[in-house]
Amino acid sequence: MSSSPVSTSLPAQPYGRPPLRTVQVLGDGAGAGSCAHVRSLATGLAARGVRVTVCAPVQAEGEYDFTGAGAEFAPDAVSVLRAACAGADVVHAHGVRAGLRAALAMRGRRVPLVVSWHGDGPTTAGALGRLSRMLERHVARAAAVVLGASSDLVDLARLRGARDARLAPVAVPAGPAGTEAADPGKVRAELGAVERPLLITVGSLVPHRGYSLLLDAAREWRALEPAPLLVIAGEGPLRAELSRRIQAEGLPVRLLGRRRDAAQLLAAADLAVLPSRRVARALLAQEALRVGVPLVATAVGGVPELVGEGAVLVPPGDAAALAAAVTGLLADPERRAALAVAGRAQAATWPSEDDTVAQVLSVYDELMERRR
Repeated sequence: MSSSPVSTSLPAQPYGRPPLRTVQVLGDGAGAGSCAHVRSLATGLAARGVRVTVCAPVQAEGEYDFTGAGAEFAPDAVSVLRAACAGADVVHAHGVRAGLRAALAMRGRRVPLVVSWHGDGPTTAGALGRLSRMLERHVARAAAVVLGASSDLVDLARLRGARDARLAPVAVPAGPAGTEAADPGKVRAELGAVERPLLITVGSLVPHRGYSLLLDAAREWRALEPAPLLVIAGEGPLRAELSRRIQAEGLPVRLLGRRRDAAQLLAAADLAVLPSRRVARALLAQEALRVGVPLVATAVGGVPELVGEGAVLVPPGDAAALAAAVTGLLADPERRAALAVAGRAQAATWPSEDDTVAQVLSVYDELMERRR
């Protein structure tokens, strides 16, 4: 396991020096967790006098309003990214694909590259797995520092050849005021779960999220009376396949598509379910524990380290174990209440947004000292 202390205070801008200039790079396909983290980071850095430019897809600016956080926004076209990196003191890419784009844009320039790995870990077998590992090696070796959101990602970065890899847990940004106070009765009525248990999972509809496994488990618990309703908030290439299965097998599952009110949906649920085959520091797990919604999750990647005793963990790929954990919790309100308390206690041990900004800024300062 890897560790790195997290500072709890933000260093001040040295007197007489020009403001630090950073470029935060998000690539196509960046998840909600990465985008929310960059917005939080931009807010904290800008508040400390750092000049922040966010290079990201235009749709990400529309949803996360990086300019409202105090950053400049630039679309992620190659020429724009290269020009932005040319004027930066530090370039910080979020994810392997973003790291590759940044490394190519910075070719020939002596600007330090920081890469945060807070995604879903490595692709497994086959040609895609070999390509993934090749890209990881290239990015790990190009980075001055790799920041891993979980210990397994830090270890992976070192395995891929990173010169300097450190643990840097990403704080889950606080939701908008009033989000957790939304009327759960209205939410449940909208979803059709007034007199039945409501289960929720959130994430893009892609293979590694484990939704096929989740539908296998739903087939087991559909015989309960009343049958729990599982809602899946997210969009992606598996939507048609999942829809066909739900209809053909008569599963008590609804695909909600992409939702901006996922936090409100979560707060109204009886259980959250995370069936992923691979994941680092899952945003759903963080949000569920923080609001006291009991969580059933697969024991993969950084999940055990993240949740501690605050969730029920099951082996990956085991639909029967997943179904048994869900049905067991639905039948045990005392256990659910205990998990809600344990989850909030575990969430209180995670770094705050200020802690996260402080650690990142200390890395930037260290890189600037090396250059001087």
